[in-house]
Amino acid sequence: MSTDNEPKDTSQPALSDDPMEMAPHYYGGQAVIEGVMMRGADRWAVAVRRPAGDIWLESHPTSVTPTEKPWLKWPMIRGCYALFDSLAIGMKALGISASQAIEEDEEELGGAGMAGAAALAALLFIGVFIFLPSAGTKGIDALIGNVMGDGVWFHIVESVIRILIFLAYLWSLSLAADIRRVFQYHGAEHKTIAAWEHGEVLEPTNVDRYSTLHVRCGTNFLILVMLIAIVVYTVGGLLVPPPEGIAWWGAVIYHVLLRVVLLPVVAGLAYEQLRLGAAKGDNVLVRAVTKPGLWLQMITTKQPDRDQIEVAIRAFEAVVPAEQRAGRVPSTLDTPVTVAHDSLDVVLESAEVTIAPPPGDDGDAAVQAERAVDDDDAR
Repeated sequence: MSTDNEPKDTSQPALSDDPMEMAPHYYGGQAVIEGVMMRGADRWAVAVRRPAGDIWLESHPTSVTPTEKPWLKWPMIRGCYALFDSLAIGMKALGISASQAIEEDEEELGGAGMAGAAALAALLFIGVFIFLPSAGTKGIDALIGNVMGDGVWFHIVESVIRILIFLAYLWSLSLAADIRRVFQYHGAEHKTIAAWEHGEVLEPTNVDRYSTLHVRCGTNFLILVMLIAIVVYTVGGLLVPPPEGIAWWGAVIYHVLLRVVLLPVVAGLAYEQLRLGAAKGDNVLVRAVTKPGLWLQMITTKQPDRDQIEVAIRAFEAVVPAEQRAGRVPSTLDTPVTVAHDSLDVVLESAEVTIAPPPGDDGDAAVQAERAVDDDDAR
């Protein structure tokens, strides 16, 4: 969602005073390889531009666990659950996009493969963003005569190092051409959601008028995690310091374990702040807290082209409830779309839709269907 407090192009249209009143659900998503994943109230969908130029699309239901267990909707707890649920869907969407966006026949990662990839990612996160800053701070402390110890300055310096590593990581990613395309799809995702939240018909020309920056972006969440961690880790480290006389490497391990234990608290607080930013975007304090995340999106989002916006629109169209579609979905897009055989039903207003056969099928079972608003839109 683009608001007046966000950096933006001068060509961006004026926005309504309270755009969230237009959106009964906070739509979200993420960029994947040559595509976009969008998440709605009860389903998520991923659209991928394939090498042949057509679009692969599939939609699946979201978890009903929060409905069955209302305590998962409690403040703080809901943030932790949302984080793990989003990671699970994100990994699934990445696997789908990787299998569709390249020429060769690639099998999608199975459950064990995805679990292994998630475990490796978690270990890398702990190693790079928790262990490395703690060990680095201890090393700096040793060079200056152990003046920091495990006090306030240790936690502050460690947090600054963590943020610098995070910024360097994002900047280095942005230099790769393939990652730049992912960042373009990220911008297309934001533009599409912003256009919907401001009542636009989801045609590429309408969508492209909006900013690539959005207050509910996952980048905002990550920088909020980094900032909130300064307070939480400092307070936690002072209340529960390492045992007296412990070796420096023992103190590093202690701090790493303490930070891992406190990570759900940090994530929960960051999620609540993200929701507050979406609902109270006109509040001066909320604007100040969310501003760093919007600045950071200047790295993680890039201006998309029309084809990328089309992919984002198709993903979004697949998660919009039927009762909200009238007059809001596109009628001019005509790139052929192939829908996965195990996808939820997908209704597109203007596209030649092919239902993909199950794996191993010779293709005779493929179903061809044209869907258009009227005869003039039919292919």
